[in-house]
Amino acid sequence: MAELQDIFNASFDEFCRNNFVSTHAQKVSRAIMNCRTSVLGGHIDYCPDPKCNYQRNSYNSCRNRHCPKCQTLKKEQWIGRRCEDILDTHHFHVVFTVPAELNTLFLPHPVALYHLLFRASSDTIKELTTDEKYLGAIPGFTSVLHSWGQNLSFHPHIHMVVTGGGLTDAGVWKSSKKKFFLPVPVVSKLFRGKFLAELKLLYESGVINYHNDELSFGELISACYKKDWIVYCKPPFAGTSGVFSYLGRYTHRVAISNNRILSVDESLTTFQFRDYSDGGKTKNMTLENLEFIRRFLMHVLPHGFTRIRHYGLYAPRNKATKLTAAKQATGTKTTQKPVESSLEMVTRLLGRDVSRCPQCNTTLLHRPLARASPA
Repeated sequence: MAELQDIFNASFDEFCRNNFVSTHAQKVSRAIMNCRTSVLGGHIDYCPDPKCNYQRNSYNSCRNRHCPKCQTLKKEQWIGRRCEDILDTHHFHVVFTVPAELNTLFLPHPVALYHLLFRASSDTIKELTTDEKYLGAIPGFTSVLHSWGQNLSFHPHIHMVVTGGGLTDAGVWKSSKKKFFLPVPVVSKLFRGKFLAELKLLYESGVINYHNDELSFGELISACYKKDWIVYCKPPFAGTSGVFSYLGRYTHRVAISNNRILSVDESLTTFQFRDYSDGGKTKNMTLENLEFIRRFLMHVLPHGFTRIRHYGLYAPRNKATKLTAAKQATGTKTTQKPVESSLEMVTRLLGRDVSRCPQCNTTLLHRPLARASPA
């Protein structure tokens, strides 16, 4: 099966010869190329039964958050932790996007602009939900940053899961309507205003710069004010049990998963994508490997950047106070599930016990494998 790793192995060195690649992006790329290979070392699993003699090499994972091979276990561990905090109420999925005209600012200033995207979207929800006109209570919500479209184009946006209600100052739970959270036009306009107002401050203070011979910064801001910013709210989840499982699809997703990559050769890559401009039809796209790598590297997050953030009742600082009160107000049962070990989790996901010999079911033993030198 073709993988992201194959594309980088085939063409990353050539890409580096013709393009500037930051030290951080190079580390990410090398991690993807070396993941589960002898370069990272590993161990031999072998059956001690002399009649069996089964053995296999198990190489170490890179554990890089941009590697599609390394996200399943992290996602399951994250879901397990968050399920202890989820409130027994309906939740909405809200998506905040920005106009493509702002990509010229996002790409050279990812840290400042990604932080701004989080602030503007979260402050919009906080302001509207605490307004008595709309809810008059503090909700809990989790935001996840994505920067890509289905064809790996640059498309920064926020996925947000918000409780359908909140805790009032009196400690009473106040529910929103089951099929209606907030008026989308109001959310869109407030989000646009907050984002552009702070964007101007960042520019005036010199935190970001802008160079365009055809369009001044002021003209760019004016053009963005005139556009309708796309914010949409999906229907609420059917129940609380699947909320964070659903969100888990977004929290640990990378720009492209291996199952979307159809073929890779020394110069071309073909992958599947959903064309939302054509009713969400599944189509195939073929790119030169160098262009594929260029698009993928646009989505490498700045070093140490936090792309999953919790607010309101779900904020870490409110866990022992407001979240506890909200659980009582909503009748949410606090159940401590036993923590799964990595082996137990892998066994559940694969449907088989990887610690047992597949031929005779004897418990496998291990011995280390030496690391190989990078190619």
